[in-house]
Amino acid sequence: MNEFEYRFRPPLSAPEERGGTPPAYEMKVIDGVILEKDVPVKLRDGVTIYVDVFRPETGNAAPLIGWGPYGKHGHTRYAVSFPKADVDQSRMSGYTAFEAPDPFDWVPHGYAIINPNPRGTWYSAGRATFLSPEEAADFADLIEWAGTRSWSNGNVGLTGVSYLTSAQWRVAELNPPHLKAINPWEGWSDTYREVVRHGGIPETSFWNYLPGRWGHSVTELEDLRLETRERPFLDAYWDSKRARLEKIEVPAFVCASWTDQGLHTRGTLEGFRKISSRQKWLYVHGRKKWAHYYAPRCVEMQRAFFDHFLLGKETELSRWPKVRYEVRDAFGQGTEKSADEWPINGTRYTPLYLGDGTLASAPTSAAARRYDPTKGEALQFDHRFAEATELVGHMALKLWVSIEAGDDMDIFIAVQKLDRERNIVPFAYYAQFENGPVALGWLRASHRELDEAASLPFLPVHKHQRELKLKPGEVVPVEIEIWPSGTRFEAGDSLRLVIKGSDIYDYPKPSVYARHEHLRNAGPQSIHVGGARESRLLVPVVAP
Repeated sequence: MNEFEYRFRPPLSAPEERGGTPPAYEMKVIDGVILEKDVPVKLRDGVTIYVDVFRPETGNAAPLIGWGPYGKHGHTRYAVSFPKADVDQSRMSGYTAFEAPDPFDWVPHGYAIINPNPRGTWYSAGRATFLSPEEAADFADLIEWAGTRSWSNGNVGLTGVSYLTSAQWRVAELNPPHLKAINPWEGWSDTYREVVRHGGIPETSFWNYLPGRWGHSVTELEDLRLETRERPFLDAYWDSKRARLEKIEVPAFVCASWTDQGLHTRGTLEGFRKISSRQKWLYVHGRKKWAHYYAPRCVEMQRAFFDHFLLGKETELSRWPKVRYEVRDAFGQGTEKSADEWPINGTRYTPLYLGDGTLASAPTSAAARRYDPTKGEALQFDHRFAEATELVGHMALKLWVSIEAGDDMDIFIAVQKLDRERNIVPFAYYAQFENGPVALGWLRASHRELDEAASLPFLPVHKHQRELKLKPGEVVPVEIEIWPSGTRFEAGDSLRLVIKGSDIYDYPKPSVYARHEHLRNAGPQSIHVGGARESRLLVPVVAP
């Protein structure tokens, strides 16, 4: 029983406005693939949802499900595009649901693709909730339905990007009997910390945009915007949207990227680290996520994994390292390496101390670095590498801070790479952009209270359950999580730490990415360095 009641709202639009059509069961054969459209599936409480099933004409098939609210109909009918994302849509069939596998890549190889419209979305009955325990139970019902069809071999797998991954985390914690393998491909696992409030600072763009994308229905949907306005802390409601990763035991092939700072990077890597699956593999890249999911090489990797666990075939999986990761040099450039574990075995967490515009290997003399975020001012601290260095994993920043006015401060962090000529080196960012950072971090100072049980030396985790306001002139320590990254610095290259009071990377609307527009900075602020107040950046050095 939940400790809260959901609030619901009418849909923002009718399904037909976004390419939906009322359910009407139909079966047809398309290039050797059977399409069953609008198949009704009755859930445990009698509610009916609708799914599309693509399967072979003959023989049993292994079901692959991509569960998400974006609409089961194909991307060409839904008019969904992948903006500036380098997705080769010319090789995708028009039956590919958004962020889901292309049926014509999979059915010829012995799979059935199932695209559902979850409860309360599009024309499915009931009222929709999102990434909730109730939705996970619905998903488990569909897994068991798929595993018991006459055409099914009984081995169900899950795949898909973003929401389709976040939903995998939630249902896999239930360990439904017919679920045999999952392929989380970049998706958050802690809704509050990773999407709604970065470091306690409200995200005001992407999260506010999503109800419009999820809001096509003929019934009612969970009122996410209202709940977000009224629930500033990590309460029982937001905790119910956090995956219980430790409960997951099913084999998993997890794909993350360094490039989804502010959306999926943290949650995917935390997913791999925390799941209890004895058979799990991690692949981390530095490219644009949608393009990579659909790239032929990545589809072959997905198939090698599922062929083994769902079809019982001997595949290259037996030769895979447990961890494969890309060390980036720049946008579109990098080298793949392997490791035995995540975080990378042998990582040396090395402190770099903030000084007078520098990051040094030893503390400096005591000083205060003042800046005024209300005027757009920022601080920069640089460290030049004397030898080639690879930083792969979590960074953590400890600062001593104070304010001159108001009662709070919002701190935004970017880590950048500079080449020998002091030019900023660009990286892929947020699936669309090509001039992004190495990594990002955030913290609202009043949310600085740590969850000591969950925190690690390289990964501070905040409780977000109350506010500890500041007083002008009071100096307090704060620990800031910087999301994981993987980057190579040559001798002569530099790492730059940027501290600001607002978003450091900004793109004009209507570009969709993480923005933070409701801030609390009221005047000049200071970062205290050196002496007894050793502000420092902890970096993960991995042997080249």
